[in-house]
Amino acid sequence: MGDRITIVLDSINAEKLRNIQAKMIRSSSKSVSFSHVLNLVVNEGLKKFKI
Repeated sequence: MGDRITIVLDSINAEKLRNIQAKMIRSSSKSVSFSHVLNLVVNEGLKKFKI
């Protein structure tokens, strides 16, 4: 389990994440949390930055 953090998202980005979550829910028999989707997207985005 990760740290509990409060973030503020633009409504457009939140809607895009909800759409990704909806697609994942449709193709999975398990539940898919918003946090899980957000972490997947952030991990993929961070791979582009080599720090």
